[in-house]
Amino acid sequence: MIEAVGEGVTHVVEGDRVTYTGSALGAYSTERVMSAAPLIRLPDEISCETAAAMTMRGLTSAYLLRRIHPLKAGDTVLLHAAAGGVGLIFSQWAKLLGIRVIGTVSTEEKAELASANGCAHIVHYRRENVAERVRELTDGAGVPVVFDSVGKDTVAGSMASLQRRGLLVCFGTSSGVPPLDAMQLVLHGSLFVTRPALADYIAEPAERDALAGELFGHVASGRIKVQINQRYDLKDAAQAHRDMEAGRTTGSSVLVL
Repeated sequence: MIEAVGEGVTHVVEGDRVTYTGSALGAYSTERVMSAAPLIRLPDEISCETAAAMTMRGLTSAYLLRRIHPLKAGDTVLLHAAAGGVGLIFSQWAKLLGIRVIGTVSTEEKAELASANGCAHIVHYRRENVAERVRELTDGAGVPVVFDSVGKDTVAGSMASLQRRGLLVCFGTSSGVPPLDAMQLVLHGSLFVTRPALADYIAEPAERDALAGELFGHVASGRIKVQINQRYDLKDAAQAHRDMEAGRTTGSSVLVL
């Protein structure tokens, strides 16, 4: 393996255990050849399986919490899909920062899981009005930020949950791309909206290393626990996708060789 060099770059040398995310497609394979540039060296305390389960999800949580908005202890945010891979890491990390998370879930099992991993309040989106419940939990104020990984099915409730001049962070589209009418941003209180991508928050090696270092520190110390709740043989990758699309998974899923 060629050593990666340059200011702010984590050096990777032959024999290192590494992880990566956001490079060209091709992870569903037994072996692959890659440039050293996108690779991130793993600390000894983190297993390869844990890294597979948390690199993308953990770095997504990292930039959402540490780069998108100046959140501070005492703030309350709304997080959709709170029992998912990103949701469980995000909620644990938010709790460490003193941020109260209102998480949406679809089942009682997922509610228990989200609560056990840091969510202060749970909203069952299939039987409760999300925006109304958020207003109840915030004394009518709404939240300053909504983190929405679902998209089309949730965007209206997300906007209605925000306080005046709040920020809607659309970081996923599991239900499709939401149509955004700029006039709705005005009607809901001069809202802001962003559609970020992880790639743009780890494009610079120094920033990638800073986010990865903070994430790895929390995981290695046990402050954040990565839950691998589904394992699939590589040949069953299609079933893994079907289960995720149907909402049958929680936490992280990994493909096993």
